Amino acid sequence: MSAAGPKVAFHTLGCKLNFAETSEISKILAEAGYAKVEMNEHPDVLVINTCSVTDQADQKCRNIVRRAIKINPEVFVAVVGCYAQLKPQEIAQIDGVSVVLGANEKFKILDHIQKKSEERKKIVVGHIKEVNEFVPSFSSGDRTRTFLKVQDGCNYFCAFCTIPLARGRSRSASISDTIEQAKLAISKGAKEIVLTGVNIGDFGAQNGETFFDLIKALDELDGIDRYRISSIEPNLLTEEIIDFVARSQKFMPHFHVPLQSGDDEILRAMRRRYRTDLYRSRMLAIKEKMPHACIGVDVITGFPGETDELFQNTMSFIQELPVSYLHVFTYSERANTTALRIEEVVPIQKRQERTTQLRLLSEKKKRAFYQSFLGQERSVLWEGVNEDGRMSGYSDNYIRLTKEFHAADVNVIEQVQIDGASIRLEY
Repeated sequence: MSAAGPKVAFHTLGCKLNFAETSEISKILAEAGYAKVEMNEHPDVLVINTCSVTDQADQKCRNIVRRAIKINPEVFVAVVGCYAQLKPQEIAQIDGVSVVLGANEKFKILDHIQKKSEERKKIVVGHIKEVNEFVPSFSSGDRTRTFLKVQDGCNYFCAFCTIPLARGRSRSASISDTIEQAKLAISKGAKEIVLTGVNIGDFGAQNGETFFDLIKALDELDGIDRYRISSIEPNLLTEEIIDFVARSQKFMPHFHVPLQSGDDEILRAMRRRYRTDLYRSRMLAIKEKMPHACIGVDVITGFPGETDELFQNTMSFIQELPVSYLHVFTYSERANTTALRIEEVVPIQKRQERTTQLRLLSEKKKRAFYQSFLGQERSVLWEGVNEDGRMSGYSDNYIRLTKEFHAADVNVIEQVQIDGASIRLEY
């Protein structure tokens, strides 16, 4: 370790939940005297928080480790997160990795760093069925918005997904404990809290509480202007949640609702817990109560058994829905998932062609949504990044807007009239 005190750098792959958990690990190490630095500042410790959904996770991990070792050949590299839980032996084979920590151990990272003198590479990954602890966390790098982890794990076991194998069963803290975390996040100065987790609609199921109960309690807190619901399963997005968001002054009119396929046969094969009729009813309910709401959608292309006709059903279904943008994922085979048993495999090229088609549809949907607000006023929370003299932020209904950078406007909510020059389309 360096004479001036130990330094730690972080590299996070994947979702908002991972960023919240990286912040929690950062706090644990900060309390032990570690100074957070960038990778190019010669860190003594590098923590890589991995993702099982990200393509080429192994190669990305190797590249990050290689870069770190070039900067400091003695760096202690800890690899944690979903990919660490699923493929610990593969990660352990990467030259330069010091320790691989699974879901139960990642928040005990300090113990493993302090034992680093043992010299040998360690793998500390228990069976995922043993993972039952919920560790609360929230991101703290950006003072305008913070991602608050309210739930972890999943009980759904969809045919394509490894998340239950990487994070374990669904679990969460109590509403009272979650409120205390929210108050702590508010005390850091954030104007917007994004509620995040693996399956946040399942919040509280193990102790008789509900996600609806949680958002009602959060809505009562002082000192916070905005909440967003990061992603929620359509079968758990109830009418009462939609009605509540429509009435609330703090919960933003923005929903992200995974679809995955617009064909009932594929949804059944995916082991999803809804069908297209329910999904459509949720979308129409949102737009009836909040015509200005932004709706994001996750879709998977090329799932086994998806014929040209069934894919066209998805295209047609999404075209007719009042959604604002898509996150499109090309299906890829994952070890230990039930989708591997389906014999009708879609060729890679066809999967990619379908992804391209859906991304073009997403661009059209997003452009139309943005342009429908030209000339209107929306409230925007300005963020602190100066990009070539301009700053950006999201409106209440998730339109990305820009203006000339003014330091005094960072973390300020402003009423802005939307015009063509202020819109920032991102695909």
